[in-house]
Amino acid sequence: MRRLTKSLATKLTACLVGSLVLLFGFLGFLNLRLHRQSLEEMVFTSADRISDLIRRSIRYSMLRDQREEVFQIINTIGSQPGISKIRIFNKEGKITFSTDRQELGQFVDKKAEACYACHSQTAPLARLDRPDRMRIYVNRSGERVLGLITPIYNEPDCSNAACHAHSSAGNQVLGVLDADLSLGPVDHSLAARQRKLALFTGLSIFAVSLISVVLIWVMVRKPVRALTEGTRHVAEGDLDYAIEVTSNDEIGSLAASFNRMTGQLKKAQQEVQEWTRTLEERVQQKTSELERAYRHLMQAEKMVSLGKLAAVVAHEINNPLAGILTYTKLISRMADKGFNGNHRLTEAKEYLQIIEGESRRCGSIVRNLLTFARQAPLNPQKNDLNAIVERCLLLVGHHLELQSIDLEKELAANVPPLYCDSSQVQQALLALLMNAVEAMPHGGRLRVATLYDTAHACGQVTLTDDGAGISEEVLPHIFEPFFTTKEEGKGVGLGLAVAFGIIQQHGGNIQVASTPQKGTTFTVTLPEEVHVARREKEEAPASRPT
Repeated sequence: MRRLTKSLATKLTACLVGSLVLLFGFLGFLNLRLHRQSLEEMVFTSADRISDLIRRSIRYSMLRDQREEVFQIINTIGSQPGISKIRIFNKEGKITFSTDRQELGQFVDKKAEACYACHSQTAPLARLDRPDRMRIYVNRSGERVLGLITPIYNEPDCSNAACHAHSSAGNQVLGVLDADLSLGPVDHSLAARQRKLALFTGLSIFAVSLISVVLIWVMVRKPVRALTEGTRHVAEGDLDYAIEVTSNDEIGSLAASFNRMTGQLKKAQQEVQEWTRTLEERVQQKTSELERAYRHLMQAEKMVSLGKLAAVVAHEINNPLAGILTYTKLISRMADKGFNGNHRLTEAKEYLQIIEGESRRCGSIVRNLLTFARQAPLNPQKNDLNAIVERCLLLVGHHLELQSIDLEKELAANVPPLYCDSSQVQQALLALLMNAVEAMPHGGRLRVATLYDTAHACGQVTLTDDGAGISEEVLPHIFEPFFTTKEEGKGVGLGLAVAFGIIQQHGGNIQVASTPQKGTTFTVTLPEEVHVARREKEEAPASRPT
C-alpha cells in the first residue's frame, strides 16, 4: 500500500482527478451563478412589467377617485400566483391601498429598506433606476420575496383632476406602488438545476477520472514499473536483464536506451574483470619481486649497519688497546732490565695507571653499548623525581660554578613518586645536564623545572640552556649512537643515545626544541606506572645468563 501511494501513476492520477474536480466545480459554480442571474433578471423584468401593469390598470379609477374599484383591481391582481402583496403609499408614507387590509391606514418608516433609496437625502428623489427600486427579503414563512417600488408621478391629468385639486403641479410624486413577488419558484428551479448540475458534474468527474486512471495505468504505470524492475535487477548485478520495448514514444526510447546501457555495462564489467585478473597477477608477481628485493635490501642494510658499528667500535676500542699494548711492552722491558731505583718504580706505576685508565675506558664503551642495546636490566621502584633531579644537580654543581652558569630551579611540589630505576634515570639526566653545560663554555643560564601532568599521569623534567643551540641539519641525528659534534677525544657520541634508550625503556620520551644561537630545551617525560619496566624486571632472571 505504501509503495502504491508513492508511485508516479498514483501521483499523476491524484493530480489529474484533483484538477478535474476543481475545474468542473468552478464551471458548475459559474454556470449556476449565471443561471441565477438570468432568472433573477427575468423576474426583475416581469416584476417591472407587472408593477407597470398595475399602475396603468388603476390609473383611470384613481383619476375618478373610485377607491373601491382600485382596491378590487389590486386584490384581483394580488391573488394571482407568484404575487405576495400589493400596496400603495401616499407621499406621507401612509398605506392607502393594500391586499392586506390590516395595513390600511398605517404609516411606513421612511428609513425602511423600501423607502431608503428615495429618502436617504434631505430632499426625496423623484426618479430612481430599476436596480435601486428593487429589494429582496425573506418573509415570515422563510420564502424569498422580490419587492419593487414604482413611483406614481403627478402627471397633468392627475394635477388637473377634481380629486387632486389640493395637489399642486409642483409635487412630482403623489405616492408609491409597492409590489412584492415571490421568488419561491425561482429558488425551486435553481435548487433543481443545482442538483442536476451536481449530479452531472459528479458523473463527468467520475467518467473522466476513470478514463484517465485507465490511460495512466496502461500508458505510464506499466512502462515505468518495467523500467523500475529493470533498474532493480541491474542494481543487484543482473546485467542480462532486458526490458521489452512496446511503444515508440519517449518511454519506449528510454527502455531501448536502458537495454543498450545494460549491454555496455556488461561488456565494461567483463573488461574490468579481465583487467582485474591481469592486474592481480601482475601485482602478485611484482609483490614477490619486491619481497625478494626487500629481503636482499634488509640483509644488505644489516651488513652495512653491522659493518659501521664494528668499524666504530673497533676504532673506539683500538686507541685504548693500542695504549695498553704500548705501555705493557714498556713495563715488560723495564721488568727485563730490572726496577733499579725509585724512579723506575714510579715510572712503572704511572704506566700501570695509564693502562688502568685505558682499560676503564674500554669497559665504559662496552657498558654504554650494552645500555643502548637495552641489555642492562632495570630495577624499578617508587622514587621521588625531585630527589633524583636534586642529586643530578649536586653532581654537576662544581661544573656550573667553574663555567659561571646560573642555575634556576622550579621543582613542583605535587609530583607523586614515579615507578622507575633511579640510577638509570639519574644517568640519563646527567647526560642531558652535561650536554647543556658543555653547550655554554663561556657561561650562561640553566633552567631546570619539574611538573606533573595529571591528564596523562606522568612526570616531566625540562632542561633549558641558552647556549649555541642545535642546527636543523644536526637535530634529527643527536640521539643516534656514535653521532657527535665534539672534537676528537672529547666524546664518543653515546651519551644522548644512552639517555634516550633509558627513558624509552621506562616507557617515556625525550623531546627537543632548539634555536641556533638562542638555546636548547630538553623535555623528559616519565609515566607514573611503567608497565614495560615492570615486565622486564619480572623477565630479567629468566633471561640472565648463568
